[in-house]
Amino acid sequence: MPRPRASQKTSSPAASDAAGTIRLQRILAAAGLGSRRACEELILTGRVEVDREVVTELGTKADPSEQEIRVDGVPLPKTRLVYFAVHKPPGVVSTSRDPAGRMRVIDLVPYDGRLFAVGRLDMSSEGLILVTNDGPLADQLTHPRYGVAKTYRVEVAGTLDREQLDRLRHGVHLAEGPARAVAARVLRRYKKSTLVEIVLTEGRNREIRRMLARMGHKVERLTRTAIGPLKLGELPPGAARPLTREEVRQLKNATFESGPPKRKKSARKSPPKGAGGAKRKRPASSKKAPRDRKFPRGR
Repeated sequence: MPRPRASQKTSSPAASDAAGTIRLQRILAAAGLGSRRACEELILTGRVEVDREVVTELGTKADPSEQEIRVDGVPLPKTRLVYFAVHKPPGVVSTSRDPAGRMRVIDLVPYDGRLFAVGRLDMSSEGLILVTNDGPLADQLTHPRYGVAKTYRVEVAGTLDREQLDRLRHGVHLAEGPARAVAARVLRRYKKSTLVEIVLTEGRNREIRRMLARMGHKVERLTRTAIGPLKLGELPPGAARPLTREEVRQLKNATFESGPPKRKKSARKSPPKGAGGAKRKRPASSKKAPRDRKFPRGR
């Protein structure tokens, strides 16, 4: 087995942020080589190679579809990527592991390989959730910097007026900062409740419930109806179906088109005018002009 190199920040498997890359320990865990912690130990002990180069640095990323990954000299088998749309019913959890032994979203999918749910819906919520083994796509769909829209149909106790809808769009202050909806509109009004459509591009924990609670409204029912271009449609609760090639392509295009926003360069502020703020011009000579000790510069 090749000896690990001391400085492993190489360009081949290095920590790249390309669209197809994913953290190496996640690739190994998805291949069934153990828990994330156990896979980190494989990397740290120099047992993992990417394109014939030993990797010992955690955080290294790779593209399993383009690069050869070996453990103890044995190549990882190529994993067939699968994609399922699932209608999560209430009472089913979105986590991959549940010590309480409750029904999980991945248990609803007819597939024997390792899978994970993309994003989460709390136990009381229902609706569309994507289940896959495509780590890079999952990261792009859930990371807020890509801005992939998630659409929800929410039945709220009481009446929401135009001012409250504007507040949802402009921002509601939560413990970790302001949260806002990209869009919010009333679908139907009942005697004691209102049916609202809300679109978010972030995935904070119980975000919609907390936003509406801050406004004095209790959520009676919450259903996610779309993730980007993928629609829930007529899929019944508890059912799962494989995505078509066209649906997968549209999801990938949604992350590509929104893409990570470019950082804006902060405008350089000019110094304030006044005795202490304005810069003084130096004399033309190479030597500095002697400072008058009696009249120091203003501060």
